[in-house]
Amino acid sequence: MIEIVIKKFLDENLKVPSFFEHTKNMPESFVIIEKTGSGGSDYVHSATFAFQSYAPSLQKAAELNEIVKKTVEQLVTVNEVSGVHHNSDYNFTDTETQKYRYQAVYDINYF
Repeated sequence: MIEIVIKKFLDENLKVPSFFEHTKNMPESFVIIEKTGSGGSDYVHSATFAFQSYAPSLQKAAELNEIVKKTVEQLVTVNEVSGVHHNSDYNFTDTETQKYRYQAVYDINYF
């Protein structure tokens, strides 16, 4: 499962933890990984992932977003990954919880 490959890579290379979903006692800064779509044919697959960087201030969320982007772009060094393409990134502050976050969206090709 590509989600597990990506999470393992982020956990090994970021100073903050990553999660697939929110839990009760989340740390001050963290990353949520969300697969928003996928496709593919034969043995080559593609998926769109959103990486949500949470931090205690908007500036810290933006800084974490930049670190996450650099890390995600290094996924191409993983054997299962054949391409990493930056789609967009933007301020995505959660108005419901009042938590600062940025979101980076990537299209990732994998085997």
